[in-house]
Amino acid sequence: MKKSDFYFDLPEELIAQTPLLQRDASRLMSLDKQTGEIEHRHFKDLKAMLKPGDCLVLNNSRVLPARLMGARSTGGAIEVLLLRDLGGGRWECLTRPGRKTKPGTELIFGEGALRATVAEVCEGGNRLIDFHYSGIFLEILEKLGRMPLPPYIKAELQDQERYQTVYSRVSGSAAAPTAGLHFTKEMLSEIEESGVLVRYITLHVGLGTFRPVKAENVEDHDMHSEYCIIPEDTAAAVTQTKQNGGRVIAVGTTSCRTLESFCNADGTLDEGGGWTNIFIYPGYHFKCVDALVTNFHLPESTLIMLISALAGREHVLNAYQKAIEEKYRFFSFGDAMFIH
Repeated sequence: MKKSDFYFDLPEELIAQTPLLQRDASRLMSLDKQTGEIEHRHFKDLKAMLKPGDCLVLNNSRVLPARLMGARSTGGAIEVLLLRDLGGGRWECLTRPGRKTKPGTELIFGEGALRATVAEVCEGGNRLIDFHYSGIFLEILEKLGRMPLPPYIKAELQDQERYQTVYSRVSGSAAAPTAGLHFTKEMLSEIEESGVLVRYITLHVGLGTFRPVKAENVEDHDMHSEYCIIPEDTAAAVTQTKQNGGRVIAVGTTSCRTLESFCNADGTLDEGGGWTNIFIYPGYHFKCVDALVTNFHLPESTLIMLISALAGREHVLNAYQKAIEEKYRFFSFGDAMFIH
C-alpha cells in the first residue's frame, strides 16, 4: 500500500485558521462506513445520531502551553518547545534557533521567573534542558507559555482555552485532541441524559502526530509512541457496552488508538495503560471501536489512513472530495465527521 494512495488536493483556503465562536456550530458530515452514504449535518445533530446503550469515549488530556519565548543570558531571543518530561526538571525540547543553544547555554524566561540550562544535544537535534524555578512548574508554564499550535495554523490564538476541550483535565499533550473541540458541557450533559454512557481515557498527544509519512510503502512507516491511561470506570463501561451489543464510539483518533491498543480480543477493556505506537491503516481489524467522531485530516497522514481502515479508502476519499466541494473547514479548527 502506497502513501500516495491517500493523497488528495486540498485548497489552502479551506484550512481553518481560527475556531468558530460557538464550539458546536461546526458542520458535521455523516459517513456510513458500510455503504459510503453521506449526509451533511451540523455538530449539534450528533445527539440525535447516538443511541441509548452507546458508549462515547473522549480523551481528557490537556494541552501544555509548551511554547516558551525567552532569551539567552548573553542576549538574543530564543524559542523553546517542550516535548517530553524526563523528570527532575529536565525536558526534551526543540529550540529555535538551534545553533544558539549549545550545551551550557543559560536561558531566561519571564524576566527570570523561569531559568534553564541546555544540558546536551540529542540525536536528531533536540535538546535536553534543565529548568530551574521556585513553585509549581505547571503553574509557571500556564503564566509564561503559549499554545503549540500546528504548523498549518498561521493566525495567533486570541483565547488559549479554545485549543482545549471543555473536559480537558490531565496536562501533558503537545497538541489538542481536536475532534473534542466541538463539544460543549451542555451538549455532553444532554448526551448523557439520553442514555449514552460518556467516559474518558487519557492519551498525551505528541508532536509526532504532525510528522509526515516519509516511507513510500505505508507498512514501512515508524509510528511515534504516546502514553495512555484507561480508568476503571471507562473499562467497565466499554466492556458493558460490548457485552450488551451497543456501539463504542471514539471521539478522535487518539481515543480510537487507545481503545484498540489495550482492548481484549473480544473488544472488552481492562483498567490500565502504558505506551502505544499502534499504526492503524487499511487491512486492520477493529476489535473495540464501532464508530468515530473525527476532524478532516491532512493528505497522506497516518490519521487519514486510520479512518480509511474504519470506513474504506474509497469511501473516505469520496467523502473528502465532497467536503472540498461543499467547502468544509479542514484540520484542527475545522469541521467534523461522524463515521458509523
